Parts: sequence; C-alpha cells; structure tokens
Amino acid sequence: MKKFFTTAFLFTLAVAAFAADGGNNTGDLFKGQFLAHLSLAIAAAGCGLAQGKAVVAACEGIARNPQAAGNIRTTMIIGLALIEALVIYVLVAAFALH
Repeated sequence: MKKFFTTAFLFTLAVAAFAADGGNNTGDLFKGQFLAHLSLAIAAAGCGLAQGKAVVAACEGIARNPQAAGNIRTTMIIGLALIEALVIYVLVAAFALH
C-alpha cells in the first residue's frame, strides 16, 4: 500500500511538472479544473479502499458471530454512508473550484 501511494504521489508531481505547455499556462496548472479532478480522484480512491475494508471487516464479524449479523450490518451501512458522504463533499468542493 505504501508503494501505491508513493507511486501515485510521484505520478502527480510528474504530471504537474510536465503538463505546462511552454510557459503559456504555467501558473494556471493548479487552478480550477486540474485540482478539482485530482482531488476527486484521490477521494474516490480513498473511498473505495475504505469501503472495501469496512465490508471485509463486517463479513469477518458476521462469520465469527452470526447472531450479531443485524447489528453489524446496520453499523456497516451507516459507516458506508458516512464514507460516501466524504466523496460527495469533495465533489461539491470541486464544483466550487470550477
């Protein structure tokens, strides 16, 4: 996982370094659309990872204690909704930047 985030960070820096077209739009790189798309991509990736971990933990909990399946399922659904809400906040912020 650490290698993935390191690679993603270095890729982002490479895009930022080489995306400017000869000095015409050098100062406009981190304004508006690029920053909005980048933040939304990072939020969506984090959301996917977090939701996957939550579902795996809920399945393991239900497998170990089947009688608590209802409580675990309810807690998992509330947690998934809160995780998804964070991506929606980033989407609203991206629209505000654009």
